[in-house]
Amino acid sequence: MAYGTVNTDNLTSSDGGVISPNINSLRNRIINGATVIAQRGTSFSGLSDDGGQYTLDRWRWSENGTFTGVQTVTQDTSAPAGFSYSLKVQTTTAVAVATSLSCRVEQFIEGFNWADMGYGTANAKTTTLSFWVRSSLTGTFGGAFRNSADDRAYPFSYTISVADTWEQKSITIAGDTSGTWIGATNGVGLRVTFSLGAGTALSGTAGAWASAGYQSVTGAVSVVGTLNATWFVTGVQLEKGSTATSFDYRPYGTELNLCQRYYYKYKASNSGTMFGSAYNYNTSATLGVVKFAVTMRTNPTALEQTGTASDYGVLVAGSGTTCTGVPTFDGSGVESADVQFNVSGVTAGQGSFLRGLNANAYLAWSAEL
Repeated sequence: MAYGTVNTDNLTSSDGGVISPNINSLRNRIINGATVIAQRGTSFSGLSDDGGQYTLDRWRWSENGTFTGVQTVTQDTSAPAGFSYSLKVQTTTAVAVATSLSCRVEQFIEGFNWADMGYGTANAKTTTLSFWVRSSLTGTFGGAFRNSADDRAYPFSYTISVADTWEQKSITIAGDTSGTWIGATNGVGLRVTFSLGAGTALSGTAGAWASAGYQSVTGAVSVVGTLNATWFVTGVQLEKGSTATSFDYRPYGTELNLCQRYYYKYKASNSGTMFGSAYNYNTSATLGVVKFAVTMRTNPTALEQTGTASDYGVLVAGSGTTCTGVPTFDGSGVESADVQFNVSGVTAGQGSFLRGLNANAYLAWSAEL
């Protein structure tokens, strides 16, 4: 009886299937490739560059130039067999992309998760990108691999043959033996870019590394150039080797934890959710500590909240108090954050708890690349 073979990256069963020997092996370097995690929400409009705007977890909408409000990004239930969701882009206002402008969906891979590929050395590994894609448009579409400095790029192309039909694509890329690529650090190890429209200055020839910041291929379809055009992607996988293997399904909790290294949203589940323990610094301010679910990539520098003070409160000696102002950031490390809840009439020095007063309440921190 054949039981399969073993290599350092995965197990190959006798029927040809590939199984990760460890659910944390990260055979797929893309996080949330099946677009199931959506901590920030499921619908995003009025998108603008502003340094890049994250949508579904780990997926970033980016622009060179400003095209505010001309696209929406949503988590959609249209998906090929084996998947439940996709990331959908829709053009709500058609725009002509000028020479040095672009719109794109991309994911930045952390250096710690990419250093073993050896890019920038003579030992650079061959890499394969595979994904499922669908569009209302047909033709040649583009994307690119790019380094952190955005001065090395490998433009790639793929063809969508039939409109509004899911098609699976696979692209094998020779590792870059030149250029500057960061090693095992928490910076950007690789940018994986799917172009939705790029000008000629940001478009290059497919299939070769270039000393440029290309984001697409010359002559590619511009999704943002057609009113109501749609583009969907899911099942995105990036792996070592020259062969696209079956999608590396990880347990939902594992995928969520991987996302929470970059963005953590602590949502109140009911009116009594306790965010963390605290003490009353004075009669109008309560300081508390909120523990992150996982170690974050770097120290977050800001706190996100609903913007409504009445969503939050403090519990002191069994008595509840509603906040007089929204929670504010008071510093953080990679393991936890200090938060101030503004209240009125509490006793200084007394122990207390930070809590959400309804299901809208949340506290969130970003440590994105």
